[in-house]
Amino acid sequence: MGELSHYDAIGLGNLIRSGEISPAELIAEIIDGIEKVNPKINAVINTAYDEAHAAIKACGSREGFAKVRDLAFPCVPFLLKDLLAECRGMPVSEGSRAVQGYTSKLDSEIVRRSKASGLIIIGKTNTAEFGAMPATEPALNGPTHNPWDPRLTPGGSSGGSAAAVAAGIVPMAYGNDGGGSIRIPASCCGLFGLKPTRGRNPMGPLFGDLIGGIVHEHALTRTVRDSAVFLDATSGPGVGDPNHAPPALRPFSEEVLLDAGRLKIGFLTRVPEGWNDETALHPDCEAAVRDAAHLCEDLGHIVEEVPASDLSHPNLPHTFRIVFSCFVG
Repeated sequence: MGELSHYDAIGLGNLIRSGEISPAELIAEIIDGIEKVNPKINAVINTAYDEAHAAIKACGSREGFAKVRDLAFPCVPFLLKDLLAECRGMPVSEGSRAVQGYTSKLDSEIVRRSKASGLIIIGKTNTAEFGAMPATEPALNGPTHNPWDPRLTPGGSSGGSAAAVAAGIVPMAYGNDGGGSIRIPASCCGLFGLKPTRGRNPMGPLFGDLIGGIVHEHALTRTVRDSAVFLDATSGPGVGDPNHAPPALRPFSEEVLLDAGRLKIGFLTRVPEGWNDETALHPDCEAAVRDAAHLCEDLGHIVEEVPASDLSHPNLPHTFRIVFSCFVG
């Protein structure tokens, strides 16, 4: 990827506002990146080039650009995970041959709000079948590879979105998370992945709620500020939501600039009993956790290692698996 791959979504939007690059030039660069990089990692499974060009053409005039220049992400290309996020006219399979061939008839609310923030939908990314696994290897589309090392997994189930962002194809991409489907790929690919508060982002009008509020929608990003601004653009109650989170005290883009104060942070270096037969982390993973803990401590926070036994409960893993299997079964 070229120099543009070093910019986050806000940075690309600023380049467009200043006239340093045109929307048409940016979309051409992104499409070129998909065509060159994607065959190696299999992150993008469907493209919407014609629709993206049409959206770019609509804002190519002086009047059209005036309507988008002050949006959060003016004409910045964006990818959707092929699960839950429906985009009118685009195919959706949720990683399963059982759904293959279906075309979305409407935009999910979070997709509508994404477009309203200026983002241009340019394609769909690979996902684990129905989002059920922490790896992205569906029989329908084949495995997605980690761009840092193709022998490794990008995680799941938002592995296609994570791989695309980590490879520099787009600065951020939509994901969703029930048991770690944003956070695991973010960890595997070196990105920022946030699972927002329950009810913060809408899941309507098609769902509203999944697994008693366990599933949340958001994005995988390169920077914290992109995640915050995207959340500002998408959060708030919508049609079909059974409940919603309390209003934020201030925009999230302002929140990330405030002093967090002195926090008390706990960390684990062993897996609680019952979740995995191997209760010890790989040495590289443990080193990364301890490095992050030391960094937080150097920043003035209170950091304590929590014994895995404190979080062990014989029925918790079994109960979670039952609840989760009801969703994917």
